[in-house]
Amino acid sequence: MDLLPFATAHATTVAGWPASPREVAMWCGRHEFPLPARVVADWQQGEDVRSHMLFAEGNPLGYGELWVDTEEEEIELARIIVAPGARGRGIGRELVRGLAALARDAGYANVFMRVHPDNDRALRCYRGAGFLPVDAHLAAEWNVSQPVGYVWLQHTGPGEPGRSPQTG
Repeated sequence: MDLLPFATAHATTVAGWPASPREVAMWCGRHEFPLPARVVADWQQGEDVRSHMLFAEGNPLGYGELWVDTEEEEIELARIIVAPGARGRGIGRELVRGLAALARDAGYANVFMRVHPDNDRALRCYRGAGFLPVDAHLAAEWNVSQPVGYVWLQHTGPGEPGRSPQTG
């Protein structure tokens, strides 16, 4: 599989992956369904956004973003989604591991992500990719300005669940 920089030519494909309004909201916090392709294309305009797609034999299987925060010296993985026909096969875990590796290779030791608290499938995936919850007090602080009480996770290694960075 190949993790490649996103090309806006794939915006329509990615925008079509969510199967319901609820899935759109869980994925990216939007309420339009179906999600317009221009929304996905517009995400690419942020200078702190690095979008990627996972391909197998030329077929797009997953999409995800790195949100680079140079001031805080950290990266947040965001807007992770897997093509409907590829779900349940470990593609999401591979995508997240690949994005985390890109963040680490770019020199960022602090790699985070936030997950909607009702997205159990995503939480299992991300934990399997080496992410563990941040300290509860830190998560509460980060959630003050958020629309929901996200579960905040931090990468702990190359895909092996390990010790939480906050507990040693």
